[in-house]
Order: sequence, then structure tokens, then C-alpha cells
Amino acid sequence: MDLKSVTLKGRKHEVRKRIARGLGSGLGKTAGRGHKGWGQRSGASRRPGYEGGQMPLYRRVPKRGFTNARFRTDYTVINVDLLESFEAGATVDLEAVLARGLTRKEAPLFKVLGNGDLTHPLTVRAQKFSKSAATKIRAAGGTVVELDDQGRVRETPAEEPAPAPKAPKAPKASEAPKGDGEAPAPEKKEKKEKKAKKKEGDGPRGAAS
Repeated sequence: MDLKSVTLKGRKHEVRKRIARGLGSGLGKTAGRGHKGWGQRSGASRRPGYEGGQMPLYRRVPKRGFTNARFRTDYTVINVDLLESFEAGATVDLEAVLARGLTRKEAPLFKVLGNGDLTHPLTVRAQKFSKSAATKIRAAGGTVVELDDQGRVRETPAEEPAPAPKAPKAPKASEAPKGDGEAPAPEKKEKKEKKAKKKEGDGPRGAAS
């Protein structure tokens, strides 16, 4: 121990290395940088993970599978049973939940899951609801309000009225079913009479003229 180390005790930062001071720096004539090379020049620095030019570890480790980390949407999540601490008729959103300390803020978007039970009505405003959470909130007499990413009430598209059933088409005269005693159509009757007259006029085949 020397006087210098005693005087540094309790300081937040140590005294920096005295570069280019020769032997007077107390670190030798190169001040801990060694002789020649990249790390000995002024302004030299190495990015994290650099291994002197050899294949770095993050490239040597095999990568398999798919991750959605860059594209996923994160939510601050809470379950229905924690909403029981609010008074009946209260409006619950992310700010109200954080103010009560029921969860910590993981993301600016809010999602409600269906674990537990709810016994009194609440108006819950969130970006996402699980199917069971929405069912339990409505079953308790509450209201589910879905918000968009900017916190505005999401407009639900109006349901289009169902088209009126089409009336059955009347069958055509030619498609009408024929009964046993139904008379043939007049056009067909005329065609049959013409064919019969033509046959009578021709006479028997092979007869002498």
C-alpha cells in the first residue's frame, strides 16, 4: 500500500492512465499498451465480441429455428381475478391498473386474460381480451371496450343485413310435368297431324306409279 492508493479510497472513478508519459506514468514506457500494432495506436477500440479476426463466438454457435422477437407485439398483461379489487362500476384501463400496483408496465399496450373470476360489473378498456376474459366480464354485467394501438375506441364494423330469400321461379310451360290424362301442347299436336298427312300422301313404299 502507498499514499496514492489511500487517497483514492472512496472515490467514484480512478485516475485514468497517463499515456505517453514514459516511465513516469508508473506503467512502463508503453503504459500497458505493448509494442506496435492496432491496440497501441491512439483512438484504438474493439467492438464487443471482436476476437482479433478469428471467427467470433456469435458466428460459431449454430442457429436453428425461427424467432418472432423482432416482429412480435408485446402487452402489459393482467388476469381477471386481479380486477376484483376495483369497485363495482369502475372504469379499468392500463393507467388505473398501474396506479394500484397490480402489475408493472411491460409495454404501452394492455391485454386482459381470463384466469380467475369476476363478481361485479366493470368497464374494462384494453387493446386485447382473451375469449374467456371477455365472457367473464360480460357475465358479471360489465362492458368490454376494445382500443386500437393509439388508445382510441376501435370501431366494430356494422353487420350487413342478411339478403332476403329469393322467391322460387315459376316453372316454364315446356318444363311443366305432364299428367296421365293431360292433353298434348297445341304445337306438338299440329306437328303430329302434318307428319300423318305426309305419310298418307306418300303411300306405301315400293308401290308402282
